[in-house]
Amino acid sequence: MQEIKNYVETHKQRFLDELFELLRFPSVSADPKYKGDVLKTADYVAQKLKDAGADQVEICPTAGYPIVYGEKIIDASLPTVLIYGHYDVQPADPLELWHTPPFEPTVRDGKIYARGACDDKGQFYMHVKAFELMMQTNTLACNVKFMIEGEEEVGSANLGIFVKANADRLKADVVLISDTSMISMEHPSIETGLRGLAYMEVEVVGPNRDLHSGVYGGAVANPATILCKMIASLHDENNHITIPAFYDKVLELTDEEKKALNSAPYDEAEYKKDLDIEEVWGEKGYSTLERTGTRPTLEVNGIWSGYIGEGAKTVLPSKANAKISMRLVPHQSSKEIAEIFTKHFESIAPKNVKVKVTPHHGGEPVVTPTDSIAYQAAEKAIEDSFGKKAIPTRGGGSIPIVALFEDALGIKSVLFGFGLDSDALHSPNEKYDIYNYYKGIETLPLFHKYFAELSK
Repeated sequence: MQEIKNYVETHKQRFLDELFELLRFPSVSADPKYKGDVLKTADYVAQKLKDAGADQVEICPTAGYPIVYGEKIIDASLPTVLIYGHYDVQPADPLELWHTPPFEPTVRDGKIYARGACDDKGQFYMHVKAFELMMQTNTLACNVKFMIEGEEEVGSANLGIFVKANADRLKADVVLISDTSMISMEHPSIETGLRGLAYMEVEVVGPNRDLHSGVYGGAVANPATILCKMIASLHDENNHITIPAFYDKVLELTDEEKKALNSAPYDEAEYKKDLDIEEVWGEKGYSTLERTGTRPTLEVNGIWSGYIGEGAKTVLPSKANAKISMRLVPHQSSKEIAEIFTKHFESIAPKNVKVKVTPHHGGEPVVTPTDSIAYQAAEKAIEDSFGKKAIPTRGGGSIPIVALFEDALGIKSVLFGFGLDSDALHSPNEKYDIYNYYKGIETLPLFHKYFAELSK
């Protein structure tokens, strides 16, 4: 451990400078205008893998953005760790809410503020630097493969094709992913499950053009009003989702599982203070930890219609749109949920409007084993690095690749994130603590050490 700390201390400024370079690339995969920047980011990642000591580094083309691959095979008889991450980021909008430019990383109070600081550039780059550390100190204990993609934030549409076509190349004993969070640095944790996702877009169309709200209002259905009513009907008074068959395959927790989940540190007063809200909200009969980790949800991610410019314009809009995401739990299927959502949403539309439902990307829920050698290695690494045992938790987010790895490669994942829920992922002023960044670089080599030892 001391050797690890000494190397990080010696190179900490360079580690930070390199991360800042990576964060300056506006690698927004959702917006075609950033295509050149996304491709430059892939080039940068590939070069840094080479610099760290990886072999067979390649920028692998796909129908979308490329996947950066690299490996270091030191002994074919040793176990192999496949490290996954993504170099693309969410759009930075709304820009006016950022305190500093989103692609000019800024340090305030020991935290790095930039788009991608935590999700996922800061986290996957920990692995690159941890790998460098192991190479330079001659402590790499197992084989390592890297697969860093550029389309995670738009659904990883081409990743499955790549994984299936390169199954032999990607052969490994475990997938190691840092794209999740811990409870805190005082209460280190390891996520043991993720929710799935079904992402939809809906459109409600009324008259064939925008209308004068005085001349036509009251006589013609307003698509914005209709859409709001339809969306509101998707939850009942107990915030239970009303779509028929939505809960049919939901796996309820046992009393023991509920007790274990709710034993994790949680301060509701601090939770509300951080978000500046008066009360928490959600499905009746469940705690906040259950709602965010083990219950399915339906949320409106965006809604728009009519005139939203400066001043007033008395218009009855011809159409209204919304983006809706549903987080899923075992054993729900993203395809089935998308189908029943579509059927239900179309069925509740009144005859004076037309409805169109478009499914976007999705992913399957997963639960990772806590009795595996890989999980035990992560636990031992946490205990060595933090001086205390890791708390198992369930993550509320989705990483579709986890289920894909199980299906296509037959291997499980370890979700070994060092972010915090308060890091404003996907929001303005995303951040990542410098301490967490360095702590990840210190802890990851211990995972490799213990995984190799326990695999003997």
